[in-house]
Amino acid sequence: MKKLPLGPLYYEFSRHNEPRLQITPGETVLVEAEDAFSGQIRTDDDRRDKTKKPYGNPQTGPIWIEGAEPGDALAVKIEEIRPSIGQCATRTSDPRQLAEWLGDDCPHGVHVCPIRDGQIYWSDDIAIPYTPMLGCIGTAPDTGVPTTGPAGPHGGNMDIIETCPGNTVYLPVFVSGGYLYLGDAHAAMGHGELSASGLEMPSETKITVDLIKGKNLPGPRIESPTEIMTVATGCPMERSTAQAYAWLILWMEEEFGWERWKAYDILTHVGQISVGYYQIGTVAAKIAKRYL
Repeated sequence: MKKLPLGPLYYEFSRHNEPRLQITPGETVLVEAEDAFSGQIRTDDDRRDKTKKPYGNPQTGPIWIEGAEPGDALAVKIEEIRPSIGQCATRTSDPRQLAEWLGDDCPHGVHVCPIRDGQIYWSDDIAIPYTPMLGCIGTAPDTGVPTTGPAGPHGGNMDIIETCPGNTVYLPVFVSGGYLYLGDAHAAMGHGELSASGLEMPSETKITVDLIKGKNLPGPRIESPTEIMTVATGCPMERSTAQAYAWLILWMEEEFGWERWKAYDILTHVGQISVGYYQIGTVAAKIAKRYL
């Protein structure tokens, strides 16, 4: 197994950065990454200082995958996500759209939580199960350079709880080598990432990366042991929901032999959605494999 240690913090999914690691399809890699706060919050007294580090969600990478060419897809199996320092942190300083109803006098709300024995100790009275996921994972587009703030066809800041151990994330390849980045690990996160901060943690993530030639994906897909799902991003969220479901119908048609209007029908009754960060309208549409 190869290891990609923590190095430069990248805030863009860029094809212009020199690859830090080259692998062949099927290899497993242990990737070290900083938290979404760029390491600035380690105690309850720390504050996010954007004058020193103005951006969020730093990524580790890029990883070059041998043989990856435009039109291919990466299949990234997330094997394990471990906390690097045994704790996570969150903050609640900006209520954003909620201010219309709650007001805007929200305290800074830095909150550091220890992680041990499979639990996140949010307080003396409340423990949250450790359910890690990657907020960001993506490839580099061939035009433009998206930051680690939004999500899109390349993946990016999807903040979907299903980018978790045991699941495989399928990502389009736009440039030779793929240029895979990941980071922004969360110890846990609720649907919608309401305060724009999950339980953020520096991490060690073990992934196995395979290559699917000529797949031509329109956007990210995720497969769990029991479900398949497609991810779309944009506002209004109603449009993202429709797009994600349409992409799921096309996947069912392409690989599982479903006639598209029958797929449309069955999803009306058994389809489910998962919501990423609500501010940017990320939605995963999914169906249980038992129906396929």
